[in-house]
Amino acid sequence: MKLWQKENPLNKTIETFTIGKDRELDLLLAKYDIIGSLAHIKMLESIDLLTKEELSKLEIELNKLLKKTKDGTFEIEEGIEDVHSQVELELTRNLGDIGKKIHSGRSRNDQVLVDLRLFFRAEILSIGEEIKALFEVLIEKSEELKDVLMPGYTHLQVAMVSSFGLWLGGYAETLVDDLRLLKSVYKITNQNPLGSAAGYGNSFPLNRKMTTDLLGFDDLNYNVIHAQLGRGKTELFLSFALASIGNTLSKLAMDVCLFCNQNYDFIKFPDELTTGSSIMPHKKNPDVFELIRAKSNKLQALPTEISMITSSLPSGYHRDFQLIKEAIFPAISEVKNCLKITAYALQFMKVREGILKEEKYKYIYSVEAVNQKVLDGMPFRDAYQAVGQDIANGEFEIPEALNHTHEGSLGNLCNEEIREKWEKVWKL
Repeated sequence: MKLWQKENPLNKTIETFTIGKDRELDLLLAKYDIIGSLAHIKMLESIDLLTKEELSKLEIELNKLLKKTKDGTFEIEEGIEDVHSQVELELTRNLGDIGKKIHSGRSRNDQVLVDLRLFFRAEILSIGEEIKALFEVLIEKSEELKDVLMPGYTHLQVAMVSSFGLWLGGYAETLVDDLRLLKSVYKITNQNPLGSAAGYGNSFPLNRKMTTDLLGFDDLNYNVIHAQLGRGKTELFLSFALASIGNTLSKLAMDVCLFCNQNYDFIKFPDELTTGSSIMPHKKNPDVFELIRAKSNKLQALPTEISMITSSLPSGYHRDFQLIKEAIFPAISEVKNCLKITAYALQFMKVREGILKEEKYKYIYSVEAVNQKVLDGMPFRDAYQAVGQDIANGEFEIPEALNHTHEGSLGNLCNEEIREKWEKVWKL
């Protein structure tokens, strides 16, 4: 069944190619398609395109289908093009001509826009929960390990004194930025396109503000062309948010892979969280974090993929948009899995204490020595030259104490302030 089909059947080879993965991916949208339809028929009844009795019968059947989507028994039958066709087919089977009335005042174009908006809205909230779980692990570990020192690096060279608390707290605060971007995408997504039809509205006296309220949208996409222009653009916005999370996770995973390398030997994980080698019995490989790194790097390519699908398209609907689902749906699942496994694995991380006592880290304190001379009255550039000369002459001595007090430094991580920042963004 195809909602657009008239008399002549579609060539089977063409049908297979054009449907692609729609039937498989549309199962994820089924719940939202039915929720959107429930709101739509209430609006149709309010403008006298359905009677109260017809509305009641449709609501009963749609709620039966909604229950099927929740218990996993909803199916898109062989030969049925998409979820919209399946729902209308079920209604027509059970209610006859009443089922045929449900499509009045809308097109599959605005129908799928609504489905996607409702789906993305729910998934963004779900991703937010996974970010929150990882944030909690990072901020708690940061506080626990705030006094355990480690080297900080620039250019992959030993640079300045850091701590495990400073390292982990940095990623915690970075997640606040990722959440802020994700929440902004939620705001863009949470606008109602229903009633825009094929992108040019229609002649029915639709009450679009009614469906906006029924579906819990913040506002309308008022201009119907603007609503259709959102297809692909909404996914692009979301892809930037997913890529940002991917960027954070990739860097964190790379740090972990480096730091558990024997040449660093900063951190360890239990044997059951690592893998071995088929010929090297000593190996403990951080496969989990290597896969997080690779999957996160794939996420960073997502905006380019979606841009390439949509960038050359003029306004109006095009079948090219179908392929975006194949890119964005798996990415949503991937980012949630990566966030979840990162939060899980980091709970088991053990750190090595006393790292900076090793001779090779002696000069990591050079900046402290320069700063102490400045505090004692020497101009900074002279202090820099003096400490450099001490190092060259083999006369450098490690300062007795560290004295970091400013916000966000070793002695003042500001984890409470970071948590407060998180809470503010979370409540937006």
